[in-house]
Amino acid sequence: MLSFPNHLRVALFSLCLLLVACDQSLPEWRNGKLVVIVPESSWGARAEFERELVQLFAEHLHSSVELIPSPQDKIDRSLRRHHAHLAAASLRTEVNIHSLHFGPSYQTVREQVICGRNAKPPRKIAELSGKSLTVVAGSAQETVLRELQGKLPELQWEVRQGLSASELLQEVSSGTADCAVANELQVADARNYHANLVAAFDIGSPSRLAWAFSRDVDPDLLREAKTFFARIQADGTLNRLLDRYYGHRNRLKAIDAAAFVASTERDLPEYRALFQEAADLTGSDWRLLAALAYQESQWDPLATSFTNVRGMMMLTEDTADRMGVKNRLDPRESIIAGAKYLALLRDQMPDRIPEPDRTWLALAAYNQGYGHLEDARILTMRNGGNPDSWTDIKKWMPLLNQPGYYETLKYGYARGGEAVILVESIRSYYDMLKRLESENVVAETEPISYRLIEPIRRLLR
Repeated sequence: MLSFPNHLRVALFSLCLLLVACDQSLPEWRNGKLVVIVPESSWGARAEFERELVQLFAEHLHSSVELIPSPQDKIDRSLRRHHAHLAAASLRTEVNIHSLHFGPSYQTVREQVICGRNAKPPRKIAELSGKSLTVVAGSAQETVLRELQGKLPELQWEVRQGLSASELLQEVSSGTADCAVANELQVADARNYHANLVAAFDIGSPSRLAWAFSRDVDPDLLREAKTFFARIQADGTLNRLLDRYYGHRNRLKAIDAAAFVASTERDLPEYRALFQEAADLTGSDWRLLAALAYQESQWDPLATSFTNVRGMMMLTEDTADRMGVKNRLDPRESIIAGAKYLALLRDQMPDRIPEPDRTWLALAAYNQGYGHLEDARILTMRNGGNPDSWTDIKKWMPLLNQPGYYETLKYGYARGGEAVILVESIRSYYDMLKRLESENVVAETEPISYRLIEPIRRLLR
């Protein structure tokens, strides 16, 4: 039997107490404090989606929540060391199956090999030989590659730590790397900024994403997670969240996205202050107003349609008169009036309608009129949908141009499909503006500028 001097025994005992204290530092979730690992903010929509989902779970538990942003490759160790109750970080359910428990799968996405458009893309795994292939450390994509390597030992790749999938795809677009592995949603987002990307082929089986728990998780917490996901799947909440963050990702064509990015550099600086002024007056996000104006007029203050809708915000004569506009072609008058009109429509919505659905519905009404929006809501309700959810309404609004539907409604014929395209496009432009803003941080005294990504610049030539 080993014997230690008294001073060493005291030190070892103190160390044991310290380790126990560290292990027990995680608050008890039953006492109202849930600690959750989430993706870092550089993950964009995925990070926002997981944070909102976690907040709903905390409300389900009647608990407060502490969020811990973490790189993907640190999650397993953090859970095993009880630094958090769970990880809401888009993990592939097959990863580290012996050290983690997984909750219910809430999304399935295809994993793809993405390469630069300038070189001949590979069509199968064997053609990756000789090409540099990158993947985010600890990601679902790395798991897919490890699964395949068991069957194809020659498969090689470079694991990149501290980077997001969007950053890897930017490297591919610029030619720094030949190919990367990313999921279909990450690719759809990246294509709005990098025209020089092509999906070579799907790789491995699709990832079934889920939350992860330590192997010794409290069974009651795991049961609560299963109950929570069953409820939000049944009542449509999960579907609405997925649509909110990903439903509009493929709306824009590459040339449209490229033109928008170019215009943020060329045209937006001249009008940004006006959008900010209108936002201050109405409580709106100036980037949303700018996205609306771009969809309506491409930031052309002299724009005029064949129906005599005019100006930066494409106001009708009736709307202009209602908002007190003297000259629809004056950019300041048009932007402020359009912002006030959108706010008025948003305020008309029933109080029970939450954001962001409230804003998406107001945008649809901005395009087609409040009466036609109400018809679309009635049509949605008749067909078992939620009349307060844009996700449901956009399925039925295009039918307002069909006699079998509009003849049964108060306000009659409408180009409802046009409203859906407008709202979904604005959502895409709005997301792009938020992303571009975050990538172009400048001092307040410096002029605003936007970096036009080189492959997009070439596409516009």
